[in-house]
Amino acid sequence: MKARALFSRSEMLTMNINTLKERGVTVEDIANVAYQQQLKWNDQISMKECTDSVEKILSLRDTFHILQLGVEIDRLAEENIIREPIREILQSDLGMFGVDELFGLEIAGLFGTIGKTNFGDIDVNKPGIVKQLNADGKDGAVKCHTFLDDIVGAIAAAASTRVAQISNETEARKDPNYKEIQLDFDL
Repeated sequence: MKARALFSRSEMLTMNINTLKERGVTVEDIANVAYQQQLKWNDQISMKECTDSVEKILSLRDTFHILQLGVEIDRLAEENIIREPIREILQSDLGMFGVDELFGLEIAGLFGTIGKTNFGDIDVNKPGIVKQLNADGKDGAVKCHTFLDDIVGAIAAAASTRVAQISNETEARKDPNYKEIQLDFDL
């Protein structure tokens, strides 16, 4: 039987959650980073909003492809299957490599410039699980998280941005001049 290449959003969500769990990351870990980032701007948000947003981001096809590929590259580097010199570049998480940040920027960019800005903030400050993944993948560690720490940070950034967009949409609808226009649009 031929392997499948296309999956539904619910299947991609489930596979992404399972892949993250295998690497020691939970939806709640990512939602906490999104919550802490968004809390700076809006003290009315809830962890549930952030968790829902993380799950939404994890169900997207682009996120699925990036997360699955990035984790597979990290795994292959851990198992010394990737040839030199790229293996050492990945295992040492070389600062000038930058391809891992491209993966992150693609996910964060699904939510525009603010998504990318939020990713930059997370990438520089490395809060929560992002800091742990980054540290676990350094200094000759058994784990390689060169791609995963950026992917997780980008998912948190996208979720944080999505929470802000939903909040802004809710606020805009309070305007007395607001008129509902039916759009096939899903944040």
